[in-house]
Amino acid sequence: MSDTPVSAADAVATPSRATRILEASSLSKTYRRGPENVRAVADVSLSVDAGEIVALVGPSGSGKTTLLSVLAGWEHADAGEISWTGHPMADPGTLGWGDMAIVPQTLGLVEELSVRENVELPLRLGDTIDWGEARVETLLDELGLTRLAERLPAEISLGEQQRTALARALVHSPSVLMADEPTGHQDVEWTRGVLRVIEDAAADGIACLIATHHLALVRYAHRVLRIEDGRLAAVAPEEVVAAGDEL
Repeated sequence: MSDTPVSAADAVATPSRATRILEASSLSKTYRRGPENVRAVADVSLSVDAGEIVALVGPSGSGKTTLLSVLAGWEHADAGEISWTGHPMADPGTLGWGDMAIVPQTLGLVEELSVRENVELPLRLGDTIDWGEARVETLLDELGLTRLAERLPAEISLGEQQRTALARALVHSPSVLMADEPTGHQDVEWTRGVLRVIEDAAADGIACLIATHHLALVRYAHRVLRIEDGRLAAVAPEEVVAAGDEL
């Protein structure tokens, strides 16, 4: 990381490029597993621009989740640099919900809060619930959660929980959305619904980086990046679609 990173607030206030939001250069991350070192992320460089959907594909265990965790600041890279709107950042984890929002595979819903309260949580943490109420209602409606709004996470299906986590991530209209397998628990109908919401988010200028095994999402993507054994390469969407189950 750079010796003189700017703060998240400074980076957001003074973007150096019009559309480049998130950029990573030469990221590496190695784990110790028993007697061996496993390089989960190997010299990875990427960027995501405002209004862009970038699909991150690769077999299970290829490094998708680790890469997203490093970009989110949940794990620290062993080497490399992450930049936000052109400014090096020491810790992306300091960014707020209005800057970067994440849908992890574990979902991270608060079990004691209702569906509505989980979606509202980023607004309440930022003391912006008053202006965000309409946004909450819109997302609940678009993701089929209105009738479930007062239920606890344990009282709804895993697919509904996943859509709740997506609504929570988007409620603050963040600059960047990162989602790890956001259609993994959806049926055909709600896979389309989730993709529509992500497409609308990109149309509103949100930069979307989506890890997926789902061909339908690849078809919505502007670019596709494939990671395997921790190494990243750009691939044509039609190549990925042709590969079918090899996602």
